[in-house]
Amino acid sequence: MFQDITQQIYRQVQYDTVQLCYGLAVTDVDNDGQLELIVAGFAGPNLVLKYNKSKKKLENIAVDDPSSPYYALRDVAGNAVGVCACDVDGDGREEIYFLNSNQKYRDKLFKFRNGHYEDILADEINQDIASHLAGLSVACIDRNGTGKYAIYVANYSRGKLGTHSLTEMAELLNDPFGFSTFHDYYHLIEMDESCSDVANGVVALRNVAHEAGVAQLTGGRGVTVGPILSKDGRSDIFCKNEHGPNFLFKNNGDGTFTDVAAESGISDAYEHGGGGVMLTDFDGDGKLDIIYGNWNGPHRIFLQTTDDEGHPRFRNIATDEFAEPSPVRSLVAADFNNDGNLEVLMSNIAYRSPAPNRLFQVMRGANGQDPTIKEINIGKALEPCFQTAGCAVTDLNGDGILEMILTHGDSTIEPLSIFTPLTDKALNRGWLRVRVLTQQGAPARGAKVTLHTSRGRQARIIDTGSGYLCQMEPVAHFGIDCDIPVRLEVLWPDTKFKVLNLEASNVNMEMIVSHPR
Repeated sequence: MFQDITQQIYRQVQYDTVQLCYGLAVTDVDNDGQLELIVAGFAGPNLVLKYNKSKKKLENIAVDDPSSPYYALRDVAGNAVGVCACDVDGDGREEIYFLNSNQKYRDKLFKFRNGHYEDILADEINQDIASHLAGLSVACIDRNGTGKYAIYVANYSRGKLGTHSLTEMAELLNDPFGFSTFHDYYHLIEMDESCSDVANGVVALRNVAHEAGVAQLTGGRGVTVGPILSKDGRSDIFCKNEHGPNFLFKNNGDGTFTDVAAESGISDAYEHGGGGVMLTDFDGDGKLDIIYGNWNGPHRIFLQTTDDEGHPRFRNIATDEFAEPSPVRSLVAADFNNDGNLEVLMSNIAYRSPAPNRLFQVMRGANGQDPTIKEINIGKALEPCFQTAGCAVTDLNGDGILEMILTHGDSTIEPLSIFTPLTDKALNRGWLRVRVLTQQGAPARGAKVTLHTSRGRQARIIDTGSGYLCQMEPVAHFGIDCDIPVRLEVLWPDTKFKVLNLEASNVNMEMIVSHPR
């Protein structure tokens, strides 16, 4: 039955680009409440695609007109590969970070200022911040629980150069308690560094990777953030690395991190990193699991468990079919048909020979049994000869069904593809979408949302960066099928917690959950 549904996945919208594209992110660029797609343009401008519901098509609002508020986002010379959005300065609106592969050209961090987007990394106060080395993935993290996010870049090191970086706003000097420690505060005074004045548009940035304990030298690939191990909701960091062990940085609660990958059983030190990585809860036990792909190596589904002493451990449950090596680029876990179970999209790049995309159903097991993993028909999204680069999901038209967006790049110009499962069963199944806000009113990326129904529970993370070079919509999307929602639990990165009682009337709606200040 599910295969019948996936056979009807088809190309719904096609935005014909004239360039190579890599990563993409989903955020509200124009601040109108509707989410847009930001596409990293390679050898061409970045795109900001807005869905026009009346015309049923995507339109680029980052037009080639210097008077446009979004003109600077085009950044034609950047050769962008990765992109993410988050509220860096705590003004309630997300900034946009572009990871550029042009090593003679800085990364860009765009803030809406003076009526248009401006690159704050170009400000004199931030001249020495942006790395010239090649980052290969980017995500955001609220490491101190303030609602103000840092940008984590997984750099690909060369010798002793190019550690992972963590860039955040330097607070006002007259408010030392805005820092994670007094050491941070006095360090800025001693170095005579300038600090931020957000009210006047000044955002001073600093790289805190060394003091946070994440300035590692490695072949950085994929990175994602969420309360993986921290039960209080604080954000941890998982890095899928190449030519070396993975990192699992546990949040120590004071703005610093400790790598516990080896003791948690997820270091996977001898595989060639592919980059695609995502957090989700496959078995409905409330613990976050980690899924990722290895480039032409065995792909992993790491289920989080505990040992006899209660310590977290990760156990690979990938079947031989799922683990089959491929030139993987992105991995996305989502409920595309709203049946209450997750599907995993594995997008591959055809760089030497055909490499079709694949779709797997992950069905929760009964009575604590492991999930059942089965490959299913992906329909026209197979794209065996496409050079797929990035993938993200969002609900473009507001019908409660997620679209799958695929970008293509590398060496061949190919169109952007958007697929959706359109069947009577998918359309008739219940769903619930949840937007979670920070104390400042921006998307609370890294927040954990747990939905309890009469048949069990599901958990989602408001995405901080995942797939590969990408960032999903800042929405927790739950397929409910014919189930009845009972309770919603939201856990913020600052450890705040909120419980909302639900009922049948909450089905097929999008909820906004504000921060419990």
